[in-house]
Amino acid sequence: MGDDGEQQEGPQKNLKNYWGNTPEEEDDYFEQQGVRGARSFHTSPRGLALFTRSWLPLPSSPPPRGVVLMVHGYGNDVTWTFQMTPIFLAQNGFACFAFDLEGHGRSQGLRAFVPDVDLVVDDAISYFESIKNDPRFQGLPRFLYGESMGGAICLLIHFRDPLRYQGAVLVAPMCKISDKVRPAWPIPQVLSLVARVMPTLPIVPTADIMKKSVKVEAKKVIAEMNPLRYRGKPRLGTVLDLLRVTDYLNRRLGDVNIPFIVLHGSEDAVTDPEVSRALYQAARSEDKTIRIYEGMMHSLLFGETEENIEAVRRDILSWLGARCEGRGAGSS
Repeated sequence: MGDDGEQQEGPQKNLKNYWGNTPEEEDDYFEQQGVRGARSFHTSPRGLALFTRSWLPLPSSPPPRGVVLMVHGYGNDVTWTFQMTPIFLAQNGFACFAFDLEGHGRSQGLRAFVPDVDLVVDDAISYFESIKNDPRFQGLPRFLYGESMGGAICLLIHFRDPLRYQGAVLVAPMCKISDKVRPAWPIPQVLSLVARVMPTLPIVPTADIMKKSVKVEAKKVIAEMNPLRYRGKPRLGTVLDLLRVTDYLNRRLGDVNIPFIVLHGSEDAVTDPEVSRALYQAARSEDKTIRIYEGMMHSLLFGETEENIEAVRRDILSWLGARCEGRGAGSS
């Protein structure tokens, strides 16, 4: 999308935006892509200022087909390459909303410090409920969408209120941290003792997640240019709570009862595709779909070749479209 050809020829230095330096202004790029973008802040129940974004079909387009409520992954944000997917969905008739998690992007909090994922779930529910109350979107089907840690958060949101959402798109969900990046014994046990007194300490020894997520070398350079990307080592409190949450989710796969599609690369070295297979097998959901993409890695919607990205996009769009009862653009 946008200047993809420019990306494939080789990334420029000091890109202002992930698509390049032309157009320079974000709103001009949105207009070029045929969507309407907006930015704001939402105050969470605990008083945090959370940076939010929306990507909507143009006013001249048919009414939205549905609402997609999106959660990014660890160390990421909603301003750089994450935008590629909601822009694509908005072009195809979906109203998309996302926010930077606590300590990520432009949201308040110590960088990449998420000591209690349950509080982040509270943040997400608060923001998503504010959208539900917007008269422009009342009556539309609402879907959760989560990448990596965001997929785990979507499942936790579902457990809070199993009937509130009409479906979930889970992209490489972090229902278990891959053994390839999970600290080996006895490191977690030692770190848990240190975390009691120094939870913000960024010392957890693990590989660079971005480099293990992105396949295309030129795109690793683009990802590295993200001015908001967290580049430090994971903080003790964050890692320990993610281990707690993923262990909890792994025990509750059989309680999942929401329509969902789970998408995973077979060569994912960050989250475990076998756990996505286990989720598909164990979930009580009658409407469930799984896609395992042979040879693909963790970053399915940015880090792969354009051909691979289009395949994943088609699967997501087809799944969402089939559950919108003929609403809006492209429904025929």
